[in-house]
Amino acid sequence: MLAKEAWPTHCEMKGQMNESQALNDYAYLVKRAAAHLRSMLGIIVDQDDIQQVGLIGLLNAIRRYGKAIDEYFEAYAFKCIRGAMLDEFRRTDWRPRQLRTDAHKLRDAERALTKQLGKLPTEEQLCQHLEIDKTELTELRYVLQAESIESLSTILDEHGDSIFAANEKDNEMALSIQQGLDSLQERQRLVLHLYYQHDLNMKEIALVLGLTESRVCQLHKVAIDRLVIKLTT
Repeated sequence: MLAKEAWPTHCEMKGQMNESQALNDYAYLVKRAAAHLRSMLGIIVDQDDIQQVGLIGLLNAIRRYGKAIDEYFEAYAFKCIRGAMLDEFRRTDWRPRQLRTDAHKLRDAERALTKQLGKLPTEEQLCQHLEIDKTELTELRYVLQAESIESLSTILDEHGDSIFAANEKDNEMALSIQQGLDSLQERQRLVLHLYYQHDLNMKEIALVLGLTESRVCQLHKVAIDRLVIKLTT
């Protein structure tokens, strides 16, 4: 009896090895999920911390799947990982109240200046109006963008979809996503493509397109907001 209690059984050892192997095989999903949510993380959340949260989400997915891992597991695990990360963001209130308030001031200022000037204000005009520098402007862009990403993620999670990999079983959602993408300007579609399919962050996309990081954040937010409208109307 003591020996049996002291040492794991063959089945337990095999289960642990299978679990460990699955963690190794699908660890890339954690990095992918972090990349998808990088605009929520970036300058606000420690990457190592959120990857640990993602690994726990992956482990839970492996244990809860309820059957042998098959071709559907990847989509299931990715949803669990991303869900774990989003839950952690909400739990820790990662956006301080003042930061949210300042981000909303940016949104209001951009609307007011656009109406006043008859065109979108430049970054310099926004910075002057709000009395901030370009680094602060970029940080506020990230906060506004994160709010839009959360809205889109909530919608897609309900259907088990991602922007460029809609669930074939949900033809209506897949069609709405494609129509939404088709309605975007070419540069907006390109930003989404680089972000969601190539896992580039805003700074990397800015280098590819020859734009500022703040401008890429703005394009990304506008594209997501239009997709959300398309998927909810």
